[in-house]
Parts: sequence; C-alpha cells; structure tokens
Amino acid sequence: MTEYIDLTRLIRDGLKAYPGDRNTILKKSKFLEKDSYNNYLLETGMHTGTHIDSPMHLTDNPNFLYEYPLDCFIGHGVIIDAGELKGDKNGKKFQTKIKDRDVVLLYTGKAELFGSDEYFEYTPDISEEFLNLLIEKNIKMLGMDCSSPDKFPFPVHRKLFSNKTLMIENLVNLDFLLNVEEFEIIALPLKIEADSSIARVIAKIEH
Repeated sequence: MTEYIDLTRLIRDGLKAYPGDRNTILKKSKFLEKDSYNNYLLETGMHTGTHIDSPMHLTDNPNFLYEYPLDCFIGHGVIIDAGELKGDKNGKKFQTKIKDRDVVLLYTGKAELFGSDEYFEYTPDISEEFLNLLIEKNIKMLGMDCSSPDKFPFPVHRKLFSNKTLMIENLVNLDFLLNVEEFEIIALPLKIEADSSIARVIAKIEH
C-alpha cells in the first residue's frame, strides 16, 4: 500500500512572509453568479510558504530553478531530528544514515509556530562538520520545517549553494516521518523564470 503525506504549507490570503518580504495576497477576482465563472488572483513572493531555493538566490549562479533536471527534485528521503545535531558536532553519527544523493529533512518542531517572531528568528544548530558531510554525500536537497537554516550573511545557504544543493523551507508534518525508515520525497517547483519557487512537497511511503 502506498501512503502520501503532504509536507506543504497551505497558500492562503495573508500568509506570513519572511521579515522584509510582502505577505501573500490571494483574492477572488471573478464570481460565478456575476461573471459566469470563478477565478482567483495570487500575488506572492517565491520565498513565502513552502518553497525551494536555488543557488541563484544568493550567488551569481545564472540558472533559474526550472533549468535544474527534474531528478534534482525527487529522491530517497532521510529525516534527522535537529536536536540531535547539538550532540554530534562532527557529523559522524549520520555518516551511514545519509546516502549519496539523498534528500535530507531536518525536523525542528517549529512548524506550529509559523507566523510568529519566534518562528522567523529560530535557526537550527548546523555545524560546519555536518555541512561538509552533506556536501560529501552530494545530497540533492536539504529541507526543514522552519524559515531558514541561518541568518545574514547566510553561511549555510552559501555553503550548500556552492555544491548546487537545493533547499526547501517552511515544510510541515515532518513529525509524521520521524519513525518511518524508508520514504521518497517529491518536491516540484513551478516552471518559472525565478531564483526560487513555491512548491508542492510530498512524502511517498510504501507499506
């Protein structure tokens, strides 16, 4: 039996954005009774809600996100409780857990605080050694249920982008994967000429 878990935050009117960006605007623009059809207009930044960052976001890499091979957005998933990173600065604990070209997800438990100052101020404790391990394993993407892995000048972003590793931010429901040994991540961005994109992210589990 196949089970799918939606890891995507709902896009809605007023969805909070990272401080400095504009919140999402989603309005109904046409009405069936008056216009004979329904329609909605969406105004959102590409870094609002669940989204994927590409190297263009913070570097001079010229490639739009849509230009990356589709294989980059689909892969074997592995989840790590961010609390475990504090006791394993050298990353050795995860040497065998993380495989080549995995999609690594960090569970921080902060998803329920979305929209609050605490949510946007929090960053997980990611060491240089752990980052080096992710690059050594050549992971496809690093995802997390918080708004960012770091603050300005964004050393974690830049380190991963130097290896063309993509990032997924503002995930939800990662707690459902904590005790799952095998799952696949499918994270599809819009086909859009932009540095990054809002995305639908799901976990696929075979029972």
